[in-house]
Amino acid sequence: MMYAILCYHEEDVVCAWSKEEDAAVMARIGEVQERLIKAGKMGASLRLLPTTAAATLRKTQEPPLIIDGPFAETKEQLLGFYLVDAADLEDALAIARDLAAANPGGAYEIRPVGMFFPDQRTGT
Repeated sequence: MMYAILCYHEEDVVCAWSKEEDAAVMARIGEVQERLIKAGKMGASLRLLPTTAAATLRKTQEPPLIIDGPFAETKEQLLGFYLVDAADLEDALAIARDLAAANPGGAYEIRPVGMFFPDQRTGT
């Protein structure tokens, strides 16, 4: 089953990392990703641009309201995500623990993913 591992962290903290600090974190994450690739469990892994580049479409009125930024009611922001093919929730949690060891701070939200269209590569 596919699981999304959503990466939350304080954007101000992450954006304040030096190039060297960021490169070190990305290298540690790369080691975890390489293990997942070899195990056939790695799907997409995306790093989102800062929230200053975001917009929100509020669907609660007509016409929908478009505002700058994500405007989440939270201290931490969604900074990226992984899609992993895990046997079950425990397997997905083990992957998230490996990622957390490589990139401390923040939180990971682990959620099963429902596929709403066929995989173009396999037709399933």
